[in-house]
Amino acid sequence: GRWWMRLGGCEAFAVGGTVSKLRLYLDLIRWDRPAGWLLLLWPTLTALWLAAGGFPGWHLVAVFTLGTILMRSAGCCVNDVADRDFDQFVARTANRPVTTGRIGVKEALAVGAALALTAFGLVLTLNWGAVLWSFSALAVAILYPYAKRVVSMPQAVLGVAFSMGIPMAFVACSEATDALSQAVDLPPIMGWLLLSNLFWVLAYDTVYAMVDRNDDVRLGIKTSALTLGRFDVMAVALFYALHLGILFVVLTPAAHPVRLVALIGAAAMALGAVWTIRTRKRAPCFWIFKHNHWLGLVVFLGVAVSFAVPSAI
Repeated sequence: GRWWMRLGGCEAFAVGGTVSKLRLYLDLIRWDRPAGWLLLLWPTLTALWLAAGGFPGWHLVAVFTLGTILMRSAGCCVNDVADRDFDQFVARTANRPVTTGRIGVKEALAVGAALALTAFGLVLTLNWGAVLWSFSALAVAILYPYAKRVVSMPQAVLGVAFSMGIPMAFVACSEATDALSQAVDLPPIMGWLLLSNLFWVLAYDTVYAMVDRNDDVRLGIKTSALTLGRFDVMAVALFYALHLGILFVVLTPAAHPVRLVALIGAAAMALGAVWTIRTRKRAPCFWIFKHNHWLGLVVFLGVAVSFAVPSAI
């Protein structure tokens, strides 16, 4: 009887340990904070719908949605390893698993590698042009966490990383037969969408940097909020204006009223965001960052509905 009790205790301990480890991994990849991957997802799906001329099919939707979640999660692993010596001095990040030592550096990198390899497996179901682009996307994702040590506005590097789904969407929908043509023969709208998204990332991540301004000054970390100084709020407003202005032109809203309505709604949200952060207080700035993905959703819905209901409004 005692033997079975010991065995049962070991099993319970093993199960409990597995559950605790899983919770740590979920904390590592910010599973309870979906804002990060939603900020990636909506511009990617917008590009996918535009590239396909409407609904692209469930296969592409599933690959790009799951791939976005996996790569953002892998990026969190790399970011936490790169920032482990800084995060302990920032109140918002002091309890991250790598910073506190609950997950080791090698273990975090192994989790990130496993997630990235899973995402690459999804990419392999696309054409070879998308496979080629995936290597560039991975390189930028790895580069970003270290950019804040040398680049005065590392948010621009993040903007590139968070925009890689846009060219990959157009490549995946390419009708070219060889990989090189798929990878390089991209329509001009792709470049404009990428530039527009870069300005959006600069807007919301500058707001994010405003949250940690005092900590970043103390630690000597470079951010756009510090580089822009007292012009930070004005710059955020300009970034939003450039983001939406480019979208207004390339999405040709006059051809479909739904797109115009969506862009007007997105503009109202941007104005509200700028008004909210005008005091530069931490809590309002953090709230705006966490909810910025709704702006991307509004733009995406405008594009998707315009294809689904040609005669709307």
